[in-house]
Amino acid sequence: MANYREIVTKAVIAKGKKLFTSDNSVVVSNNPSTILGCWVINHNFNGVRNGDRITISGSYDVNIWYSYDNDTKTEVVRETNSYQEVVNMRSREDETGDEEIIVRSLKQPNCVKVDISGNRIDYTIEKELGIELVGDVKVKIEANLEEDPWDEIVEDNTEEVIEQIDEVKEEFIEENL
Repeated sequence: MANYREIVTKAVIAKGKKLFTSDNSVVVSNNPSTILGCWVINHNFNGVRNGDRITISGSYDVNIWYSYDNDTKTEVVRETNSYQEVVNMRSREDETGDEEIIVRSLKQPNCVKVDISGNRIDYTIEKELGIELVGDVKVKIEANLEEDPWDEIVEDNTEEVIEQIDEVKEEFIEENL
């Protein structure tokens, strides 16, 4: 008959990723003629569990570099965007409710499309977030309670070796003092 033990440990109990796309616009004082660049920095976020849903709140800064006045002058417009994304996670019957939520940015926010409409700049931001729920789980394993046999330790001390150890030359000690 097998003997079983239960081990309680922390493990990932639910995991998922989702790609988010958001359309934004910013009004500028000049009529842009060309978009020279758009970059996203300072992405911060965290997740909170509400039942079977994870609410991810975060923000990032968008910098759009554009030219105006027939491409003779440039300017950078800066904008901070806040977001709140909701992700459904499957519920398990044995969850305790005190799971740790780990949110990772699998793909940093990136500007994928920019259009000019008069003095308004429309842009699309894309990001991918990964969510892991870490909680306590029980693992059942088979335990073998039989003790392994002891290995026999054989020493190489023969009578000859022991006699050589017992022979100490006192002259050797006096010569090296």
